[in-house]
Amino acid sequence: MVLEIKNLTKKYNRHKTGLEDYSITLENGILGLLGPNGAGKSTLMKIISTISKPTQGTLFLDGVDIVKSPGHIRKILGYLPQDFGVYPNLNAYEFLSYIAAMKGVGGKGLNQRIELLLEGVNLMADAKRPIGTYSGGMKQRIGIAQALLNDPKVLIFDEPTVGLDPEERVRFRQLISDLADNCIIILSSHIVSDIETIADEVAVMQGGKLITKGSQPDIIKYAENKVFEVLIAPASLPAFKSKYRVIDTARQIDQVRVRYISDLNAIAPSSAPVKVGLEDAYLFLTQNNP
Repeated sequence: MVLEIKNLTKKYNRHKTGLEDYSITLENGILGLLGPNGAGKSTLMKIISTISKPTQGTLFLDGVDIVKSPGHIRKILGYLPQDFGVYPNLNAYEFLSYIAAMKGVGGKGLNQRIELLLEGVNLMADAKRPIGTYSGGMKQRIGIAQALLNDPKVLIFDEPTVGLDPEERVRFRQLISDLADNCIIILSSHIVSDIETIADEVAVMQGGKLITKGSQPDIIKYAENKVFEVLIAPASLPAFKSKYRVIDTARQIDQVRVRYISDLNAIAPSSAPVKVGLEDAYLFLTQNNP
């Protein structure tokens, strides 16, 4: 399965552009979308999900134009939007049965599939409680379950791990990793470690544009020899931040360990190079592409 996006642009008005000349090709596997707020991640996912139409550009799924023929992707699509809503008076069984009917999913195996999904998101013990009594993380998990109801071949998750505790985040990652061989999965998250753990490829976005797309090692190469650490006095931190692009700080007894981005020929005294991770590369790319 191949999803081809060519020269995609979404203009909301003369002054606001959600996406600009965006082109990307996706095949089976997990694509992690990284970008700050306003980068265009949600806009892109809404267009792929056929909730929103592009101002210009084309989207082809296995050669079929899904802007002109949205039903081609809708029948095989699973989507969890960032602002997912529920019916608070329904329990998990009732809610998933309702969503299944909306998606045209039925048959003898439906009840068994619902139970498997509830087990997969660890909600079996609470399945008969009204969803309105669920915590935010539990509601997010029922949202993940509904996205998987129709055995989708294209899965889109917009900030799926918001509200999940660390154990449930691991469970989610395992759940979608098992599907990646036979699905196109697009995952947007502010939690870089979630993407770092499971994404086959990463796309970094900024200001509605694609900065780069590639494997994690390819993305990380952009920041090699550009990330350093140094110990400084706490009182020196404001001045240091005014001179260098600081990634992270960690306070020690009487010093602060600072992780920062810099060219090799302009580093602070006593600095040492560090091993670069995906988060370092993401911050380097977005800070260097305003």
